[in-house]
Amino acid sequence: MARFTTRQAFRKVPEITLIFWIIKLLTTAVGESSSDFLVFRINPYLAVTLGGIGFAVALFLQFSVRKYVPWIYWLAVAMVAVFGTMAADVLHIQLGVPYILSTVFFAVALAVVFTVWYKSEKTLSIHSINTRRRELFYWAAVLATFALGTAAGDMTALTLGLGYFASAFLFIALIAVPALGYLFGLNEIAAFWAAYILTRPIGASFADWLGKSKAVGGLGLGDAQVSLCLTIIIILFVGYLTAVRGTSKDG
Repeated sequence: MARFTTRQAFRKVPEITLIFWIIKLLTTAVGESSSDFLVFRINPYLAVTLGGIGFAVALFLQFSVRKYVPWIYWLAVAMVAVFGTMAADVLHIQLGVPYILSTVFFAVALAVVFTVWYKSEKTLSIHSINTRRRELFYWAAVLATFALGTAAGDMTALTLGLGYFASAFLFIALIAVPALGYLFGLNEIAAFWAAYILTRPIGASFADWLGKSKAVGGLGLGDAQVSLCLTIIIILFVGYLTAVRGTSKDG
């Protein structure tokens, strides 16, 4: 017997489970390491162009399907992570915008997305991403959260001088707030988006700690090596999701 209702079949986002949050953290980390590798190893403008093309192609694939497809969805999230990181880094590295200002800017941008989304759809729930307009709002919010998380993580690590490792644990402590709040009655949608924003600087801070040189507080493993390892792990998790989803549909 099929276990999926018609509404579930046409949803464009996954169920929120533990594996969702694991892959989300991994994509935030791979977005940071991949972006840094590209921006600092090749011409930054070319890197951003390539990131933008990858971002556009991934979203085209996501919008072209009528239901949630694990590899397409997580490819889109990964490319949003890369491009969102580049957007935040370009403001600071190329335009000289302080991380504090870019953090505020992306926070305002996210607030605008949420405001327009709510006024239009009367909900910010990801359980109702089943129309093209809601999907557009969803991905606009996702992009803004990645850029905001990148800027906030760099602000705490570099501007405030906490370093990458300490920044990661700072945001782990902060993410416990919506987690505990949800257990004690915090609105589910508010708790989700708060956690979604905070997973970005957690993953990015750990990626920087692993990849950056010891001179700046990292372990010196290299951005390319970290990105490759994380990508392999993501592929394994998404492959598992694909296999499980296929089995569930056949059951």
